[in-house]
Amino acid sequence: MDLRFRGAEPSEEERAAVDALLGPPATAWEGGARSEADLRFATRAEPRRDLLLPALHAVNDRVGWISEGALEYVCRRLTVPPAEAYGVATFYSLFSMKERPKRALHVCTDLACQAKGAEDVRKRALERLGPPGTSWHESPCLGMCERAPAALALEAGQPPCAQVYAPATPDTITVVTEAPPSSNGSAPSVTVTGETPVKAAVPQSGDPDLLLLKRVGLVDPASLDDYRATGGYTALRRAFELGPAGVIREVLESGLVGRGGAAFPTGRKWDAAARQPDHPHYLVCNADESEPGTFKDRVVMEGDPYALVEAMTIAAYATGCAKGYLYIRGEYPRATARLQHAIATARARGLLGDDILGKGLSFDIELRRGAGAYICGEETAIFNSIEGQRGEPRSKPPFPVEKGLFGKPTVVNNVETLVNVLPILERGAQAYAAAEPKLFCVSGAVERPGVYELTFGATLRELLELAGTTGTTRAVLLGGAAGAFVTELDIPLTFEGTRNAGATLGSGVVLVIDDTVDLKRLLLRIAEFFRDESCGQCVPCRVGTVRQEEALHRLSRRVDPSLSRRDDDPDLVLLREVGQTMRDASICGLGQTAWNAVESAIDRLGVFR
Repeated sequence: MDLRFRGAEPSEEERAAVDALLGPPATAWEGGARSEADLRFATRAEPRRDLLLPALHAVNDRVGWISEGALEYVCRRLTVPPAEAYGVATFYSLFSMKERPKRALHVCTDLACQAKGAEDVRKRALERLGPPGTSWHESPCLGMCERAPAALALEAGQPPCAQVYAPATPDTITVVTEAPPSSNGSAPSVTVTGETPVKAAVPQSGDPDLLLLKRVGLVDPASLDDYRATGGYTALRRAFELGPAGVIREVLESGLVGRGGAAFPTGRKWDAAARQPDHPHYLVCNADESEPGTFKDRVVMEGDPYALVEAMTIAAYATGCAKGYLYIRGEYPRATARLQHAIATARARGLLGDDILGKGLSFDIELRRGAGAYICGEETAIFNSIEGQRGEPRSKPPFPVEKGLFGKPTVVNNVETLVNVLPILERGAQAYAAAEPKLFCVSGAVERPGVYELTFGATLRELLELAGTTGTTRAVLLGGAAGAFVTELDIPLTFEGTRNAGATLGSGVVLVIDDTVDLKRLLLRIAEFFRDESCGQCVPCRVGTVRQEEALHRLSRRVDPSLSRRDDDPDLVLLREVGQTMRDASICGLGQTAWNAVESAIDRLGVFR
């Protein structure tokens, strides 16, 4: 490996941030002080590239940006070529390679926030803070759609601080810019304005029929005793009674499929991974919930973190995994803090680590923070991100159950999928299958936005009656930016029912659009989102998302709308050709679905027609 350094030196603060994570360097070869012993022999370089993302976070969290000296010091410590580390650092939107203030504001401009007045917040930020990119940033979905519009202030320091503003108003910008700097001697803090956000996010809170949300807002999420007093760890004890094969059999019989959008049978995935002779096996929880309009996983992690820890332990027991990675998006500071506490408490109480509950199971969880990249929600892009590579999807086959994280058999499931395992083991596969729950993220023009739990088979109309629509419902976006617009409300909310209606259930996004929303602007935001979030690895997506946005801009600027009412309009023809090419030839789901919402808006809602 050829490591070419330019001699840039880190500041004492940057060095301290890295050393706090990795420990002090043992030799000059790792960036320490040169000694006589270092001149007599060289030590073997042990690549530790999988710690690259945490090391970049350590510097960015302490200083607010990553200098050339800091990057070189990280590379010396981890034996990573600086050119490759630079490619990783510039891949993520939460990192900066240019000097910027320690306090940065991220204003969400995505779909749910745009529909609820984010444009006014953005304009005030422009007036007071100037163009975005230094002290403030236009952000994709922050996952707080039930309280849209939202903003997130991140402040570097020791420790770093985060403050959520939801709902945000134009006056929020004044509050943020005039807020005094945090004390660097204070404890780590995550401040959230408004009423208790987790309980407010579950309008059904207190309903005794809830399965997945039964504890959210009612039980102290920091208390392991409260969790166990309300049925916690009953499912794990049941798993030990059944044995690994019995757990997989229950999951298979329940019919549970993945809740991230692909709907692959969970039991089949677990069974395939468990049968792999190559070891070790790894478990990855995909908590990088970045689909615009999605916030159900955030609510579960904030309101019931021990449920996810228990569910991951069961999955590891069934599939033979000794190590699990919980990959959570970097824009979720409260959920991150709750899970760090839950993991540490479970470990201290003998529910993680060696010989869990005296049953001989050894399993532990490492939490990894993303840094602002929608594409890392793709199951193989997560592997690259954890390994210290750019978060780009891998070609399949081989599939993750054969060769996943670190080239070993890997089980990857999202948060909602995993927590469904608890009622399966508590109630039994047949009882679960008779009333299988699904979480929906309802936002937009409704009276009671939030996460709703319904059984499969309920209709979209029934869901909206629970949420209470406001004004005239023009359309509903199902599945988020990667989904489709529908106008028919009697669609069964199942994977088959939405597919038959030409839509997708996806991750459970239900964004209600009324007559006050500018659909052209909304479509432009969707196109901008996919252009920004494309990793650029494959040509159909890299070029297609740009061409899609350009065509939508041209159509939106036309003074005479009659010019675009013909089916043979050049830009409409181009959009269809580009969209079909992305759908057919892109390497992953981002490019394959980037045209869906635009196509449905043109064909069903008559936008540009």
